[in-house]
Amino acid sequence: MPSSRGSLTVPERVNRGGSVGLSAQAAHARQAIAANTGSEVGCRFIVQFAGQWSGGLAGDKLAVCARWVPTRTRCECCLTPTATRTLVVQTTPCHPCGPPTGAAMRRTPLTLLTAAATAFLTACGSDSAPSGSSPETVVDTIGDTTVVRTLSGSVWGAEATLVPEMTIGRLDGPEEYLFGNIRSIAVGDDGTVHVLDLQAQHVRVFDSLGVYVETLGRRGEGPGEFTEAEAIAVLPDGRLAVRDPENQRVTLFGPGPGEIDEWRYTGGVSTFSPLYADTRGRIHLLAGDLSRLDELGMEIIVLGPDGTHLDTLPEPSSDYQAPVVRAEAPGGMSVTYGVPFAPRFHWTLHPSGHFLTGLSTDYRIDLARDDGVLRIERSRDPVPASDAERTYQRDLTVGRIGRSLPGWEWDGPAIPRHKPFFLALRAGRDGRIWVRLSTEGRPVDNPDHDPDDPTSFPVNWEEDTRYDVFEPDGTYLGVVVAPDEFTSFPVPVFGSDHVWAVTADEQGVQRV
Repeated sequence: MPSSRGSLTVPERVNRGGSVGLSAQAAHARQAIAANTGSEVGCRFIVQFAGQWSGGLAGDKLAVCARWVPTRTRCECCLTPTATRTLVVQTTPCHPCGPPTGAAMRRTPLTLLTAAATAFLTACGSDSAPSGSSPETVVDTIGDTTVVRTLSGSVWGAEATLVPEMTIGRLDGPEEYLFGNIRSIAVGDDGTVHVLDLQAQHVRVFDSLGVYVETLGRRGEGPGEFTEAEAIAVLPDGRLAVRDPENQRVTLFGPGPGEIDEWRYTGGVSTFSPLYADTRGRIHLLAGDLSRLDELGMEIIVLGPDGTHLDTLPEPSSDYQAPVVRAEAPGGMSVTYGVPFAPRFHWTLHPSGHFLTGLSTDYRIDLARDDGVLRIERSRDPVPASDAERTYQRDLTVGRIGRSLPGWEWDGPAIPRHKPFFLALRAGRDGRIWVRLSTEGRPVDNPDHDPDDPTSFPVNWEEDTRYDVFEPDGTYLGVVVAPDEFTSFPVPVFGSDHVWAVTADEQGVQRV
């Protein structure tokens, strides 16, 4: 089921909170979400009122993630700023920006305790190592910016395909191999795999062969315990860092057995973003101070290898404003959704410690460097969005808004006839740059179609998951194609010849 990020604004009297208790406000939020999605059970959500957080369940056929912010609202998954005093509703299980594709639409409901496994994927083409001629490239220098533009060709020549090589976890069996909701994965230099289970609030550790080693952490507030751990990263010295925004701290395990440390920081906003570690052992974490949500943007806190607060940086941003459709009704309620296939601004952190950014209106990606900027460009035609797929996305948005405002008709910007050039930017452990591409959609029969649900259709639209891969100097290597069960959230770990990623089969069983 393709995603559409949206926001639901409820009346001002509830918006202000006042004497209304937290539980009553949470109940109202549940009602508001139910009004928008037509369901009451399913995916986990988080709601914030007056600097406090409340958790609950919402969604059934439409899973929901939502957050209320009194003054400044940002989507939990993509962090896109929206209107003030808005309850942001994400109408599919959390995943990065852009329509989910392939197996990402068959994710396990986040509250179900299901078996999951970690799929260890190897990239290969027609042979074990694809090869080709050198790509045709133009290099130019503009001030302190080096522009590397690929006109045609690639180093690999043929496409590379990810194929499963190893799995960790089972449908049933020993508890150590069963997962509830995999939120984040991290891999050490020796191949050790760490899996953060959001539901269980612990990290399972497996060796490079997939054999269980140990469990780190548990639910709680004491040393080595988590309240809402949501992201992990491995530092160059082998320590595992765990971000726990509810406790406003990063917990570190290792490098020796039983060694535990914790670093405090200010900013208890759950972001659903990765925890970044660079090659110098610094940690970069996206955070927001609950006492200052009226200010623009989130902040990136930089912690040194010893936990020292080195810097606070603004979140990378762009002047570009993504188009939205907005519906209003008497009584102060409004619903806002992003326009499908509209370009967006993307960023991630490179292992060098610099930002990798790009606005998907063009195939242009900037990697900041110590001596300037590397700009990567590639000559590529935009992917067309067919009339049928555009109509599907339009009807889906109208159906979702219609649950709150029956009879509403589309009156916003037109859905673009071409998709954005890319959907996400990722940096590999080796410094390579992975660009998730928009691809042509294809209709797929929906066996769960419900004629009484305005957001359920006999046919859904899916996309293949494909990545362009570049060397850190901008050399274009080629395309990597992921299998149908591959999911882009949690964020995969990209290596030089392997990818660790969560997958999901047609029954929704997760694997990494």
